[in-house]
Amino acid sequence: MPPAPPSAAPALPTVEVKVKYLRPLLEDAPPRPGTPGSAGIDLRACMDEDVVDIPAGGRHAFPTGMAIEITTPGVAGFVFSRSGLGTRQGLTVSQGVGVIDPDYRGEIIVSLLNTSGERRQIRRGERIAQLVLLPVYLAALVRAEELSDTSRAAGGFGHTGTV
Repeated sequence: MPPAPPSAAPALPTVEVKVKYLRPLLEDAPPRPGTPGSAGIDLRACMDEDVVDIPAGGRHAFPTGMAIEITTPGVAGFVFSRSGLGTRQGLTVSQGVGVIDPDYRGEIIVSLLNTSGERRQIRRGERIAQLVLLPVYLAALVRAEELSDTSRAAGGFGHTGTV
């Protein structure tokens, strides 16, 4: 009996996001997920230059040509590195993860950090990061004189060992 065909990725829940295109590049290459099962929407470098060099250890802020309005309460946008760009080129989102607050209406800017030992280039229109929508909770801070005990207590960096 032949193997069963691969099944399609399960449909992910959707959240309506209004998108305002701020640069003409997006008219020809609108933001979208890389594949039907992708969790993130690819963000492109929409700079004026054809190519931007990022020196080893350097950073550069790239406009993405878009602003968004997340219409679902309790959801925010998070900008993550693209795994291939980070693994193969050493280019990662410079602050680790960028947060797009639900009330932000300006252009999404992605700052890339070159963690490699060599100069790297980004070309106009290249996919540089991904936007993922995630639920968020606001902390209701309550002052306390004492906190409950746990087995970890105040153990910090590396307190459980390496193996």
